[in-house]
Amino acid sequence: LVCLQTDYCNNVLIGCLDPEKFVEFKLVKRTKVTHNVARFRFSLPTPTSVLGLPVGHHIRCRGNDSEGEAVIRPYTPITLDSDLGYFELVVKMYPKGRMSHHFREMHEGDFLAVKGPTSLCPPSLYGAGATEGGSNINQAKLRAFGMLAGGTGITPMFQLARAILENPKDKTNLHLIYANHTLEDIILKEELDVFASKFPNRFKVYYVVTQAPTDAWNGGVGHVSKEMIQSHCPSPGPNIQILRCGPAGMNKAMAVHLNAIGYTSEMQFEF
Repeated sequence: LVCLQTDYCNNVLIGCLDPEKFVEFKLVKRTKVTHNVARFRFSLPTPTSVLGLPVGHHIRCRGNDSEGEAVIRPYTPITLDSDLGYFELVVKMYPKGRMSHHFREMHEGDFLAVKGPTSLCPPSLYGAGATEGGSNINQAKLRAFGMLAGGTGITPMFQLARAILENPKDKTNLHLIYANHTLEDIILKEELDVFASKFPNRFKVYYVVTQAPTDAWNGGVGHVSKEMIQSHCPSPGPNIQILRCGPAGMNKAMAVHLNAIGYTSEMQFEF
């Protein structure tokens, strides 16, 4: 694979992805996150290569299930094109998941077939992803995003949060409600807490768990409720948008809550 890093005439970074065919990337580091979640780092062709994935988009990964049959699933990297030479995925491996089997069996030195980018982003993010002198991530000039995430549904939210918070010209506020079963299941908690500490006026995170820790806990307990959304997300308005990404049941329940609160369909987006 020959991957050009820069279009010098236009000073634009060019990525390594191909939307028409799968390209293989080498796994160089695998880190255990929880009992069933791991962080996978894949190298790009050169130390200055970029993946070339616009914010709000995802890639399609191809592997083999336990029967040896090919399977393709979408994933959102947690890295941006400001991360040179590599990209990272955080993957939850389900006992009977077909693609989960492939990731569970991957070892450092193995290769992953990837194709993209694939677009599944809200209109407010169209055109996002430029890194040098590029456009603002928040294309619709929204005042704030509310984010409702469950489990690995945090990955597109994390990608977006990084892109906004690391852009000194972007003043968008972010309000995240992140649901998991236990405290130990919270993915990227350390990174999210750093965001909250570094950007206290722009990034708020409220954790919700179904099993409360035995120690002091200042987050929510149970399922994300309408009252939690009203307390921790921006109120309905023309300059806000609520994003959601989680298990199907959670997404459906969140849609009911959002509609009841008064968020219009234009104010909502499901990854």
